[in-house]
Formats: sequence, C-alpha cells, structure tokens
Amino acid sequence: MAVPAAAVGGLAACGVAAVPGAPGPAPSAVPSSTPLPAPTPTPAAGGPAHELVHAASGRPEVALTFHGAGDLGLARSVLTTLADRGAAVTVLAIGTWLAQNPDVAKLVTDHGHELGNHTWSHPTLTGMSTAAVRSEIERCRDRIAALTGGPGAFFRPSAAQHATPEVLRLAGAAGYATVLSYDVDSRDFTDPGAAAIRRAVAAATRGSVVSMHLGHPGTLAALPGLLDDLAARGLAPVTAGALFR
Repeated sequence: MAVPAAAVGGLAACGVAAVPGAPGPAPSAVPSSTPLPAPTPTPAAGGPAHELVHAASGRPEVALTFHGAGDLGLARSVLTTLADRGAAVTVLAIGTWLAQNPDVAKLVTDHGHELGNHTWSHPTLTGMSTAAVRSEIERCRDRIAALTGGPGAFFRPSAAQHATPEVLRLAGAAGYATVLSYDVDSRDFTDPGAAAIRRAVAAATRGSVVSMHLGHPGTLAALPGLLDDLAARGLAPVTAGALFR
C-alpha cells in the first residue's frame, strides 16, 4: 500500500501565505480540486510499525535505497560516487556485514547517507518462527546501535518487498515506527548490465522508493547515467527519511 508522507501542520506548510494583521481580503481557500496529503498515522509506542512504500508529498524527490552488503571497496566507490554527485541515499545494512566491517557504518554516515536495518543475516523471514524473526531484527538493531548510538532510521525485511503483519508487529516492538518498502525494483542484483538498471529506475516518479544493491559492479557502472536521467526529469535523490518527512 502506498503511504503518504507526514503532512506538516499549518496553512503555511500547505503553501498558503500568512495574512498580516492589517485589514485586507481574507486568503482564498485551497481549491477543493487540489487534495492535500493526509497525515501519516503515528504508530502507538510498541505497536505495529507502519509500512512506507511511496511518498505522496508531491515534491520532485525519489529515495534510492541500497541493500548493504558485499565487497567493501565496491560499497565505498558507490557511496563516494553518490556523495560526489550530491545524492543522499539510504543504506539498509545486513548485520553480519556490519559485524565483519565495523567501519562501514561510519563510511555511510560520513558521506551524508542514512543507515537502516535489513536483518541480521538476510534470511527469508516467511516460515521462520516468531522468535527467529525477532532475533533477526533485534540483532541487527543492536549492532547498528553499538556502532552509531541509535537503531537506524528504518527496518526493511529481507527477501521480500512488503512486510507481513507479524514483521510489522515485531519491528514495532523492536522500536521501529516505520518499515521501509519500495515501489521500484532496479533488479540490479541480477547483474543485467548498466543500461537495464537505468531502464528499470526510469519507472521512478515523484515520491518513489527505489531498491538497489551496493555489492554489484553493474550498479556502480549505472550510477552516473542513472543520476543524469533523474536530473533530466527534475527528480532529486534524497534519503528515505527526507522523502517521508
């Protein structure tokens, strides 16, 4: 399900100018034909997380989100290329990758990117016991917290585009108010070549969340052209946190 970005309170946030105290005509109402984004529900503390798929803010932004695993040198090149182009992204890291490469969390954040939780070992969560799924979420959360001081911006389930009700419940209990899904799959993990990755990401529109991967050379090769494509369409790559703010 597509989830709108949280609406910012106040008429000024909706583009309606404030009226000075001096007498004058009242501000015109927002046309009924222009619907405003509804506020994102705030999950109760400890309650089920809320899944985010596509932002409805209307801003010309997309979130490039990366599965965090693979060769560290390749990851460094991807993150540096993005930062050099002024593109901020969200890295959903696998806990074992962070455990094997403890400097990678700082590498992500030092480049202005956002870090999140993509389970401890990237299993298929469907069919696993509740205790095992809880462990996958919490072990990665605890590793991120040990490295950064916080649990990470989002949780994303492994080997699935969308979270099950059980995963939403367990993620909420682990402290994640939101679970980050996506509406555009680059399929870069199949190593289809840079041109194919660019074609897949061309499906992104305002508010899209794109799934990508750090550990594939084709992804790095596709980035310059992919970023050019987005710029040509007036779309700015931002972190998922910024997209849904």
